Amino acid sequence: MTLEFSDLLRLIDERSIAFRGAVAAATDLDARVPTCPGWTLFDLAQHLGGGDRFWAALVAAGPADAPAAEAVAERAALVAPREPEALSVWLAESTGLLVRALREAGPDAGCWTWWGASQSPRTSGGVARHRVQETAVHTYDVQVTLGAPRPLPDTVTLDGVDEFLSTCCATTAAWPHKPTAFDFHATEGSSWRLTVDGDGARSERLPTTTSGAGEGPDAAGVSVRGTAGELILFLYDRIPADAVRIDGDAGLLDLLRAWEPEE
Repeated sequence: MTLEFSDLLRLIDERSIAFRGAVAAATDLDARVPTCPGWTLFDLAQHLGGGDRFWAALVAAGPADAPAAEAVAERAALVAPREPEALSVWLAESTGLLVRALREAGPDAGCWTWWGASQSPRTSGGVARHRVQETAVHTYDVQVTLGAPRPLPDTVTLDGVDEFLSTCCATTAAWPHKPTAFDFHATEGSSWRLTVDGDGARSERLPTTTSGAGEGPDAAGVSVRGTAGELILFLYDRIPADAVRIDGDAGLLDLLRAWEPEE
């Protein structure tokens, strides 16, 4: 199900509070983040806070063919404070800027987004939806670093798989391999299919009676099963393949991960 705009804003705030709390619990901001190779906790905090500020500026700028040059320059020059208390304040301010920009714009206001040819709208509502997922996954990253990972909240996973497939996978660029389909089945009862062929990649919700991989003429080339939270973490490459159930040609998932479509 797609969450209401007010719910998205609330979840951005809630997940940001959880992120700040996890970062504040760390004894070493230079600790390496296992799920973000090459990054420290400080790098991750600066990335998320900087992203909040960047998207706040893009939403405020309105419809555009490219990101506002000023916002790009500010993000490139941005440096977060390293002192823990100051960093927490800076992160809270960053989230506040984003939530205020989104609320003032409303869900249907147009803005530049990097997902130009996807199924997700290039609107503040689309930005809010994606920031919920990014903040939730990065909170998980901090928890992993601290040795205490927790499942993603159910309120986030309700929309997460659909958001990932429609934003990060859907495209009009041609799939460079044999046409196929990827099915994702959440144990909570929802299923999705990503179809890839010469016309690109497109996502759709499936009825719960859909065949699995290799079962019937409309079967997918590969199917992945797990909780919605596990599916999200798998799609974001946070957990290994053996953490979910994969049926069919698992090699297709490697092709999907490696695919970098050019619009």
